[in-house]
Amino acid sequence: MIVAAIDIGTNTLLLLVAEIDENGSIRQMEHQQRLPRLGRDVDRTGAIGIAAFDRIAWIVREYKNLAQQLHADKIITCATSAVRDASNRDEFRNFIEKSTGIGLEILSGDEEAVLSYRGALSGVNRPGPFVVLDIGGGSTEIIYQQPGGGNGNAVLHRFSLQIGAVRLTERYFKHDPPLPAEIESAKSLIVEELSQIRNPGFQNLTLVGVAGTVTTLACLDQGLEEFDVEKVAGFTLTGEHVAQWISRLTGMTAREISALSNTTSGRADILTAGTLILHEVMSHFRFPSVVVSERGLRFGVVLREWERSRGSH
Repeated sequence: MIVAAIDIGTNTLLLLVAEIDENGSIRQMEHQQRLPRLGRDVDRTGAIGIAAFDRIAWIVREYKNLAQQLHADKIITCATSAVRDASNRDEFRNFIEKSTGIGLEILSGDEEAVLSYRGALSGVNRPGPFVVLDIGGGSTEIIYQQPGGGNGNAVLHRFSLQIGAVRLTERYFKHDPPLPAEIESAKSLIVEELSQIRNPGFQNLTLVGVAGTVTTLACLDQGLEEFDVEKVAGFTLTGEHVAQWISRLTGMTAREISALSNTTSGRADILTAGTLILHEVMSHFRFPSVVVSERGLRFGVVLREWERSRGSH
C-alpha cells in the first residue's frame, strides 16, 4: 500500500509518500519540505492571512501531483495548531478542498499528539519506554505511555501545550537578537504551560524529540552544512549541549543563525524560541538527553491509514 501524507503545520508544509508492507514497515519513497509559514500572525490576529490561502493551496497541488506520479493509493492532508486555532479555519478548509480536490482533516491537539507519537517511534531502534516531544510552530505536544491496569494494556497520556516556536517568537521577541527581558517572558510562559503536567512519572523514560527544532540542532551540533538523515536519525543531544546552544543562540541575530548552516533555512528567526522550549522541557523534567527522530506526524498518518485499510483499530 502506498500512502501520501501532507502535513500543514504552523511553519512547515511537509509531504511523505511511503510504501507500507503487510507488517507495517514503512519505506519512504518521497519526502518534500516547504516553509510557507501559514501561521504568521495567527497568534496576534486570530486568523490565517488571506495571502496564505493561495500559497498553501499551490504547494498542496504540487504535492498531490507528486503523490499521483508515485501511484499513491491514498492522499491524506492534515492541518495542526495554526489552522485549528484560527477563526477562519472553516473558510480555509473549504478553500483548500475546492482548490486542490483533496479533503483537509483538521486535527485536534490530542489527535496530533497520538499521530506524532506513533510516527516518531516508528523509526527509533532502542528500548523504551519513551516520552515524545513535538515542538511545533504553534503548539508543543508531549506524549508518553504508562502500563495500564490489570488487562496489561498501555495507557497513552498526551498534553497539547499552547507554546510553539512561531507563537513565542511573534509574541515576545520584538528585538533581534531578543532582549534578556523578552527571553525571560517567553521562559515564564513555557514554565507556566509545563506546570500543567503534574506528577508525570517520567523517571527512567527516554525523551525522543521530533520536528524542525531538534533536527536542526542535531545538524548544528554535528557541524553539518546540509541535512543528512543518516546522521540525524537517532542522534543524541545532551542536556549540556542544549544549554550551550540556547546560551549561544539568544545572543545571535537571525542573520547570524542563518549563517551557521544551510539547515537553518526557513527557521533561523524561530530557532531560538524552539530551543528555549526544548531546554525548559529538559530542565523542568530533568531529562539528561534527547534522542532525535526525523519522523513525526506524517509517519503516524501513514500507519493509521494502513491500519484502517486492514480494518484494525
